[in-house]
Amino acid sequence: MAQLINFAHRGASGYCPENTNAAFVRALELGATGIETDVQLSSDGKVVIIHDESLLRTAGLNKLVKDTPYEEIAGLDAGGWHSPSFAGERVPLLESLLELAKAGGTILNIELKNGIIPYEGLEQKVIDMVRERGLAGQVILSSFNHYSLALCKQLAPDIRTGVLYMEGLYRPWDYAKSLRADALHAYHRAVNPEWVAEASTSGIAYHPFTVNEPAELERLIDAGVAGIITDYPDRLAQLLIRKEAHPE
Repeated sequence: MAQLINFAHRGASGYCPENTNAAFVRALELGATGIETDVQLSSDGKVVIIHDESLLRTAGLNKLVKDTPYEEIAGLDAGGWHSPSFAGERVPLLESLLELAKAGGTILNIELKNGIIPYEGLEQKVIDMVRERGLAGQVILSSFNHYSLALCKQLAPDIRTGVLYMEGLYRPWDYAKSLRADALHAYHRAVNPEWVAEASTSGIAYHPFTVNEPAELERLIDAGVAGIITDYPDRLAQLLIRKEAHPE
């Protein structure tokens, strides 16, 4: 049986400012085997790692990413909002995370943040960067914009895709197959053992988000999911070690 992927949500965001190099490095130190992150395009077409469409919450500038050149974004403090010890952390480019993943064999779940702002060409830019580094086998592209996922599969059939959704999707594994997707990135309460098993028979993996409480982490491990997205990768790592040592 394949090892469950421990995806650190925006890096180790329970301990560090989200989507920063500090969060990514810390995630690996805490036992993450995967990293989940978000990408958008700056006004000059750079693939920027950030969750919100606005720079305000995490970088202190009341402008949209799409309206701001990366030179300006790179000068912002993306860590001080979290705590003074992280002051000076920057908004990184995707290139830096790809290099980190390549060095350590880490699985990357790259969420394309194009549900609100339809960044033209984002899919091709990300795919080209992944392929240039030989990382097609280590990457999963996910999005709430399922038209974007369909395009990703047209552009790169060899790169896995994950369908992001909340609760209430009927037979989501059938829907995933219609998109040629490989995984369901479901809100964690929309996951149960029966659905995981049925999806698995269709070749579809479950990677639920965002799971932080030990009891819920354990429930999903027992349900047979293939990966879990969490702010606290150490909690998941410890549970997996315990279960391996004491299988029930």
